[in-house]
Amino acid sequence: MRIRYIQYFAFLFILFLAASSCNRKPKEPAKPVVFKGLYSFGPEIKSFKDCDNSQEFWVTDSSATLELRYSQMNFEKPYEPVYVEVQGVKIKSGKEGLGSEYDSTLIVKKVVKITKEIPQDMCN
Repeated sequence: MRIRYIQYFAFLFILFLAASSCNRKPKEPAKPVVFKGLYSFGPEIKSFKDCDNSQEFWVTDSSATLELRYSQMNFEKPYEPVYVEVQGVKIKSGKEGLGSEYDSTLIVKKVVKITKEIPQDMCN
């Protein structure tokens, strides 16, 4: 008789777990927001420094235009910072690879503005 109760409660427990996992909503991707800051690009660095809080991010350019527009500025040496305004999302960086040194990665979805002129009142 005890075995029958144990089987019954085990069945109910499994049924409960299955029902609760079906009701979970899938995680929605973050909506892009505008980030304003300094972007530097070179052979081993793709970094963004936020003007609002000085936080630094690794950059992934899913727009495929940020790196292109940076290289069209014809700098004599790499890693020269430029001011950018980009739409993107921030995610936690992976544990391996070049971006692993950064806590977060900025995934650029759209380039709003890029210029060599760095606004002194915003990005000191």
